[in-house]
Amino acid sequence: MRGVPFTKMHGLGNDYLYIDRFSYPREHNWPELTRRMADRHFGVGSDGLILVEGSEIADFRMRMFNADGLEGEMCGNGMRCFARYVYENHLTEKTSLVVETGAGLIRPYLTVKDGKVESVSVDMGIPRLKRAEIPLAEPAGPEPVVNEPIEYEGRVLYATCVSMGNPHCVFFVDDVWEVELEKIGPVLEHHPVFPQRANIEFVAVRSRDSIDMRIWERGSGITLASGTGSSASVVATILNGKAGRGTPIKVNLPGGTLLVEWKHDGHIWQAGPATRVCTGLYYLDLEHWGRS
Repeated sequence: MRGVPFTKMHGLGNDYLYIDRFSYPREHNWPELTRRMADRHFGVGSDGLILVEGSEIADFRMRMFNADGLEGEMCGNGMRCFARYVYENHLTEKTSLVVETGAGLIRPYLTVKDGKVESVSVDMGIPRLKRAEIPLAEPAGPEPVVNEPIEYEGRVLYATCVSMGNPHCVFFVDDVWEVELEKIGPVLEHHPVFPQRANIEFVAVRSRDSIDMRIWERGSGITLASGTGSSASVVATILNGKAGRGTPIKVNLPGGTLLVEWKHDGHIWQAGPATRVCTGLYYLDLEHWGRS
């Protein structure tokens, strides 16, 4: 029996297990390891797994896997925790980082006091609004994709679709808590309109600077928060004329509140906490299920 060292962290309850590849270079079948470690009854329990790696084009590389083992492109909450991890584990002394991800280069900025990270803000980049970039199965149609009709169980829902490096589909409702998310989420995630599946958000607008949001996260199910989902929801809110650019918007999530701003230069910024939970060893029988 050998143990895999990990650190568990969360951003507003959106929790991930971090494996530091600088100190643990052993290779694994990462999707399978993620499924085992993320299991909340038979494993450690998390929304997924994140690898801290070196990069030839940035300060670090972040690879993230959703709880079902699907490798995702990016995670906003995961990125804030990633930045705190590399700083407080003395992998860098920088408070302004460039991190390679599947969604491109992402730039987190740390606020540090007495050697501890108090908060992290992230330049999430420019949202992708073209149908082919999201992507949607039907390449022809209006762009940006606002109020796109999607059939669901004999009725039509109207979606606004955005990519933050990963695909998002946003629906506006009066009350996010009235949505049967556990029922509708998996069906819409796998809807044929989304060839790479999609994160599904339901948003209720409370004011020009405050929205409620719940998410069914692609590959993980219902989560307490999502950084890319919050970003996509703010973009969708503005595209629908329910808020304006250049003003921070509170995104009220089951796990807490994120501040998100779509700036006039096109970039999305978000700010929120990054919390360390614990460190430990996950024991596994490598001879039983092998290596990749």
